[in-house]
Amino acid sequence: MPDSAQTAPAATEPPASGSPPSDVSGTPPSDASGYWRANLRIMAMLLAVWFACSYVLGIVLVEPLNQLRLGGFPLGFWFAQQGSILVFILLILVYALWMDRLDRRYGVDR
Repeated sequence: MPDSAQTAPAATEPPASGSPPSDVSGTPPSDASGYWRANLRIMAMLLAVWFACSYVLGIVLVEPLNQLRLGGFPLGFWFAQQGSILVFILLILVYALWMDRLDRRYGVDR
């Protein structure tokens, strides 16, 4: 029975959070830092769009937007209730397509 002070060597640990991704075989892409920077840039842009739609249009500019109507409802109300959710779903689709293209460009697609 092994002593509790002795431990078996750890198996390969997953990469630390914030580290560049590796391809399916476990080897990092040729330009891992470029891939990671591009990924973070894409996420920052899409989060900025989501912030603008959900916070700015749905909260900050709700009064001026309520002067306009969309489907019989005030536009500010529409952005707060429906628009930000629909924009979020659209951004998920855009992110998936954009990342597929980025993965192919850096050779990390399956």
